[in-house]
Amino acid sequence: MTEPFIRNHQYNFMKKHVDKLQKACQAATDPKVVEAIRSSAIFEILEQFPSAADSQKALVDRIAELRSAEDCRKYLSELEPYMLEFPRIPEKQIQKLFPKVKKLKAPDLASIDYRYVTYLSWIDIATNKLFMVYNRDGQWIGIEGRNTPTNKKGYCCLCNRSGELSLVTAITKTKPANASPDYYKAVGNYMCTNSEACNKNISDETNLERFIHHVIG
Repeated sequence: MTEPFIRNHQYNFMKKHVDKLQKACQAATDPKVVEAIRSSAIFEILEQFPSAADSQKALVDRIAELRSAEDCRKYLSELEPYMLEFPRIPEKQIQKLFPKVKKLKAPDLASIDYRYVTYLSWIDIATNKLFMVYNRDGQWIGIEGRNTPTNKKGYCCLCNRSGELSLVTAITKTKPANASPDYYKAVGNYMCTNSEACNKNISDETNLERFIHHVIG
């Protein structure tokens, strides 16, 4: 059996293309259009795995066999065993990422399905603080920001999907070369209030990486 190799955002990317194919099949779209959607899906998904082994490529190529909405649903279900889990992080390690936060309330780590996680995030309602944990090239990163609900729907800067948004403002740790000792700059972005929903939609890590770079370099 092929070892797990699909990260959460890659699974979401695949799901987005398979869902598009499913809708085309359900709508009885022109067969030529369906084939074009199918070919585009295979090509773009394979680009997500430039170092894929033959068995992994074969799994992607099975999209060529999908002929109905039911085929698409079964295919997505069959992908789940090939999903890589987000690295496990102990609660003590999370606390070390936020040394200045007293009585940090970490999420219930035991209840999380790590297959569907690109980043960990939770909100401390008492302090209106958002905490984010990300693993970049094997290194744990923690970001703390002020969380201000907007009570409005819009497009999240991380997953680029419409949903309830919060304005997340974090103080950047990077400074210009000639900055004064009291230099201060905050980075603000509109993000999904529900990070679980965001993780289920994020299909590209580019914006997440950009946000982290702006905050910590």
